[in-house]
Order: sequence, then structure tokens, then C-alpha cells
Amino acid sequence: MATSGTLKNMLPSVRFRRTGRHKKPGTAPGTIEHIGERHMDEIKITVHDYDEEHIDEIPISKIQKVQPYLDAPSKTWVQVQGLHDTEKLKSIWNFFDLHTLIQEDIVHTAQRPKVEVYDNCIFFVLCLLSYSKEEQKIQAEQISIVLGKNYVLSFQETDVDHFKPIINRLAIKGARIRKQNADYLMYALVDTVVDYYFNIIEHIADDIEGLEDELLQDPEDHLLNQIHKIRREIIFFRKQVWPLRDAINATIRDESQFIDNSTKIYLRDVYDHMIQVIDNIENYRDMILGLQDMYMSHVSNKMNEVMKVLTIIATIFIPLTFVAGIYGMNFDPGASPYNMPELSWYWGYPASLGGMTILALIMIFFFKRKGWF
Repeated sequence: MATSGTLKNMLPSVRFRRTGRHKKPGTAPGTIEHIGERHMDEIKITVHDYDEEHIDEIPISKIQKVQPYLDAPSKTWVQVQGLHDTEKLKSIWNFFDLHTLIQEDIVHTAQRPKVEVYDNCIFFVLCLLSYSKEEQKIQAEQISIVLGKNYVLSFQETDVDHFKPIINRLAIKGARIRKQNADYLMYALVDTVVDYYFNIIEHIADDIEGLEDELLQDPEDHLLNQIHKIRREIIFFRKQVWPLRDAINATIRDESQFIDNSTKIYLRDVYDHMIQVIDNIENYRDMILGLQDMYMSHVSNKMNEVMKVLTIIATIFIPLTFVAGIYGMNFDPGASPYNMPELSWYWGYPASLGGMTILALIMIFFFKRKGWF
């Protein structure tokens, strides 16, 4: 029986996304506690205020400084980077009168992607996925978006400029995003997150293609670990995409005072992209299962080849052993002419070896004619 140490070495290593501490059982709903990793020293708050005529990008230290922009007819995007300082985040939440459940979901960074509608806003939870070439794994970051009447709040764990393309589009005078309402900005942020999914799809496709080539050339043992690694990535990827598809679909179907029908047309395009992503995920999941079956088939075929060679060798030696066993019996040729007179022959030993060699050659020729090797 294999010991626990042996089993540990046999099983592929599985590395899940960890979020540091976990919520204690029985904690009251709305309990504000950061659950996740600390990526920054200080929380950064940046205000992007814009309309057709102007665009301002202002870093602020206190959320109260955003009030003049909210009072103006322009649209305001408050970008918050870093989630570890809950006291500073509370000042933002209280300023915008966000529900305690929204506050809890923002700092609990292992949320399932979803959309929730409140009286004064719509709350989105997304999972932005990117591939790290240095660590050679998919990295996940929770993105929370709050859509109000004329403002958008975005919360992310790191200070990585995931939304740099949106900021660049805002800088272009006459761009559609500057003419539309705040709900269009929300759509643009969601669309950017979905665009990152296509990068992950390309990474998985490249890995599967390379793995398939290696399997066809030489199915080595380490390839099984690669198959399991890609399979875990696909499962994690699928887990993040499926709920978001349903959330976007619900946003399109439900009536809301915060989202215009003109913006829902663009959300339908995001929904189509999600369908495309999911179709690719399902195809790649079938492909990786096929590669696993291919690997097992190669291993089984190799084992069959080994067993066939061993069987042929054993089969050839069976009659030789039979002949050697007969002449190994202790009979006295002098006692009777029927007691193995061959033992007294002058050429008895060479004759027996020659007979066994001829018998072996006849069997090899027979196996060749049958195509057994």
C-alpha cells in the first residue's frame, strides 16, 4: 500500500487562488473587513471629470474634494486603487451613501461576479484576469464598479493601469465616450475587463497547441502535469466567466433608471463577446480532455509494446525450457534402451542446442508472418 508521502508525490500539485484571511463563521452581514492581499502602501483616489468640452484628471486625498464635480452637469469617474485601508474606504462609501453589503463585497476580494441593483446605484463585481509570464500563471483581480446618476466608482486591488485605454479614449475630444452618460463609461469598463478574457484565451490556445505537438512527438511524463495545469486554468477561467454572462444578461433585460436603452445596445455586444469566450472555453476544455486521453493512450500503447515483447520472449523460451527440462531428468541410459539414449551420443549436446536454436528460429519466423512484431 502506498504511504501518504508516496501519494503526495504521485498527485499533481494544485495551487488555488488564496485570499489571505477568510471571513469568520457567524459574522454579521455587512461586516467590513478586508479579505485579500495587500498590494499597495496607500490607497490612490483619482477623479476623472469630463464632458464634450473638457476632461480633468485630478488625484485627491479626501473624497470630499469630489463634491464640486458631482454638482456640475459633467460626468465623474472616481477611480480607487487599493482596498486594504478600510477606514479610508469607509469615508468614500459614506460620502456616496453605499449600502453596507456593497461595502462588504468590495473588500471581500473573492466574490462571485454579479450585478445588484440598489435604490441609488447599480453595483457590479467583476474578475479581471491577466497572464503573468514571470510567474507563468493566470492572475485574478477583483474589480468593483458602482454606477450612480452621473458618476461611476471603480475599486481595484492594485495600481496596475488596467483601464489605461479608457483614460486614453477620454482624452480624445469628440470621442463617443465623452458625449454619452455615465452608464456608457460603466459599459466601457466592463468591456475592457471582457477584452482581457480574450488574452487569456490566446494564452490557453498557445499552451494547448504546444502541448499537442509535444504529445505527438514524445509523450513524456512531465506532460501530464502540464495537462492538469491547463485544465485547472480552464476550470478557474470558466468559473469567473459564466456568472458574469448571466449578470450582463440580467442587466440588459431589466429596466433601470441608471442605464439608458442606447447603452444596452452596447451591453448586448459585451454579452455576445461573453458567449464567444464561453464557447472557446468549452472547446478548449474538450481539447484538453482529448489531450489527456491521448496521453493515456500513448502510455497504454507503450505498455502494450513492452508487454508484447516480453510475451514473445517468454513464448520463445517456453519450448526451449521444455526441451532443457526433459534432458535434465535423471535417467540412466545403461539401464534401458528407452532411458534417453541421446545422453550417450557423441554429438548429443551440440545436437540439443542446435535443435533448440532451430525451434526458436521457427517460432520467430512464425511470429513475423503473423505480424506480432
